[in-house]
Amino acid sequence: MQRIENLVFGLRAVILVALLAFTVVMGIFASQLRMDAGFTKMLPIGHPYIETFTEYSESFGGGNRVLVVLENKEGDIFEKDFLYTLNDATQDLFYIPGVARHTVTSLWTPNTRFIAVTEEGLEAGDVIPANFAGTDEDIDTVLQNTLRADLVGRLVSNDFSSSMIRAELLDFNPETQERLDYFDVARKLETDLRDKYVSDKVDVKIVGFAKLVGDIADGASSVVTFFSVAFFLTAFMLWLYCRSWVLTAVTVGASLCSVVWQFGLLHILGFGLDPLGVLVPFLVFAIGVSHGVQQINMVGAEMAAGLNKNEAARATFTFLLRPGLVALLTTLAGFATLYIIPIGMIQELAITASIGIGFKIISNLIMLPLLVSYVAPPEEEYGAKVRRAMETRAKLWPALSRIATPPIAFPFVIICFIVGCIGFYEARDKQIGDVHAGAGELWPDARYNQDSRYIAEKFNLGLNVLTVIVESEDVVCVDYGKMHYLESFSWHMRNVDGVQSVISLPILARKINSMWQEGNPKWQNLPRNPAALAQATSSIGSSSGIVNADCSTAAVAIFIADTKAGTVKHVVNELEAWMAAPENKYEGINLRVGTGNVPIVAATNEIVHKSELPMLLYVYAVVMTLVILTYREWRGALCCVLPLILSTIIGDWFLTAAGIGLKISTLPVLAIAVGIGVDYGIYEYNRMQRYMRMGKNPHEAYLQALYDVGSATMFTGGTLAIGVSTWAFSALKFQADMGLLLTFMFMVNMIGAVTLLPALVAVFEYIWPLKREPLSEEEARAVMRGH
Repeated sequence: MQRIENLVFGLRAVILVALLAFTVVMGIFASQLRMDAGFTKMLPIGHPYIETFTEYSESFGGGNRVLVVLENKEGDIFEKDFLYTLNDATQDLFYIPGVARHTVTSLWTPNTRFIAVTEEGLEAGDVIPANFAGTDEDIDTVLQNTLRADLVGRLVSNDFSSSMIRAELLDFNPETQERLDYFDVARKLETDLRDKYVSDKVDVKIVGFAKLVGDIADGASSVVTFFSVAFFLTAFMLWLYCRSWVLTAVTVGASLCSVVWQFGLLHILGFGLDPLGVLVPFLVFAIGVSHGVQQINMVGAEMAAGLNKNEAARATFTFLLRPGLVALLTTLAGFATLYIIPIGMIQELAITASIGIGFKIISNLIMLPLLVSYVAPPEEEYGAKVRRAMETRAKLWPALSRIATPPIAFPFVIICFIVGCIGFYEARDKQIGDVHAGAGELWPDARYNQDSRYIAEKFNLGLNVLTVIVESEDVVCVDYGKMHYLESFSWHMRNVDGVQSVISLPILARKINSMWQEGNPKWQNLPRNPAALAQATSSIGSSSGIVNADCSTAAVAIFIADTKAGTVKHVVNELEAWMAAPENKYEGINLRVGTGNVPIVAATNEIVHKSELPMLLYVYAVVMTLVILTYREWRGALCCVLPLILSTIIGDWFLTAAGIGLKISTLPVLAIAVGIGVDYGIYEYNRMQRYMRMGKNPHEAYLQALYDVGSATMFTGGTLAIGVSTWAFSALKFQADMGLLLTFMFMVNMIGAVTLLPALVAVFEYIWPLKREPLSEEEARAVMRGH
């Protein structure tokens, strides 16, 4: 360590100039970083549902759908002006970049047709004929055709007050052959549709992934405000702690530098900043402040002991390099383990955060001490100020240090164990996915969620669809056995709680068969004769999204009320149970789930559920490995990890109690909280271990550790909690949820570090006393300096 110290401080001017140049260069690249969203990177890679989705989404519709609903606020849709407005809106949606134009569907599109029985035989045609002129007779024809085509609840609301336009989005722009700019699509949906057509008579509702991403991006702009508030709060609290604007500036500046480096490298690597990951830079900044406080705390203590600023900076660098490196590597591992989750957005977030934490090793453990060696306040004046502050804070430590005495440590550990058991039990109902209907990232009263509720109430066929692909060895349409099998399946799913409606080949064939028999309701059944079946299914083309061109593959579209975790889980479990039952097998038929947005939600929730425990176990394993390698003590590893496990359990309990679902926007918080919790614990244990090597018992060692780092640990936890608590007022619900969860986790981790960790040390030392290698005289003098 002495050689490393001499090398680094011998080249301190060179290193700082190089870092300044690096910051300028990376700042240029960072200024070019842009937000980036993509539909495909939200898909869980390798999941069977997604494999089916990828294979059949082009033929049977994907989950990247846009629904635009025009509502007539003064009557029904069967008015000349409203129908022409609907046509104009259909044309505008048709020409928005990224729209798969063959999928655009409304009353005006040629893929919306009717079949009717007349006195002259069967009649078929467009719902709105090409010669529509808006006369009363024409409007009456449109009404009749709408009823004949059975569009009520599908393209027309159940109360006839609104009409829907549907379209699928590609993940690339066909004109430029580049990735689709979802933020541009969201802006055009607003400007070219909502702003253009909303009036006193007409209202416009828009839902879909592109619109949701756009709304999140708009709300994410407020992140800058909250980042600024948290930044100034943190800076002010740091000044209150260290009483030096210079040290406050270099500490905050070092953390900001690493964020600039992070942004610059992300741009160089070709990444953008996902709207759901906009909070990561602040968390990286917060982690840097956490480590910076420890550095400034020790610098102040060394200067109070009589060292000059250069000597204090060197001593701080040498003493904190090892625990700081262990803590940051553990935090980095916490973020890196997110990469095991096979969802592109999460993996991108893992890379983003890991880069930021990796840069913290340079900015906080090297750059900050070097800066302090130049700019720290005068030794005598600042040292006296620090001594007074230490004496004031020291009044709290004797009482708190009693937690490391056996009479208190044993009962306290038992109480913590009981709390952990209660938390584990209470967290059993933790929701994996959205807890509320609509978009969980937005508040319930957000315009997007209002539009979602309107569509769910007025239409039977909304945004939330689960499509089951029916693969057959031969033609389905003329095989009564297969058609009856699909009818039984459709009937079963229609009666599952949470399902609004089901559309399938036999359901449509029954209605068409009745039409061939003069519309007589008693003929709404499946004919057994292959020729009659062919007649009933011949008018169902591949544009319907229900069957392919040669009728060898069909689809059953199941529309559900919402994508709440409970609804999706129940519907998917019922579906899987029916498909798995031996009595429901049919030779030559293979059912696969499927296209639509619901399979994506179900697959994502399943991946999050399966990934949570392995991710946390990896983090704990890394913590234990690094602590054992650093301190050669398995007890120390347990003392650092057990508080983290307890805080994770309590965090799950908090999620359940607060009604927050575990999903791709909240799962990273658990890894983040574990990472920052490690910081507290390792700095505490590092001090205790050194004092115990000097022959002190756990109580005495903890008391001395509190004098050294107790105030820094408690200050860091409180400051970070105050900073993120302001997120509760965000325009984005997921940011508010993360703010509440992080505030809670910061405080729980801090309390665990200053109570449970020393109590565990005392318990282990009492049960299994360990003979430790004593410190050298030089190490002992360095540790005791200032006491």
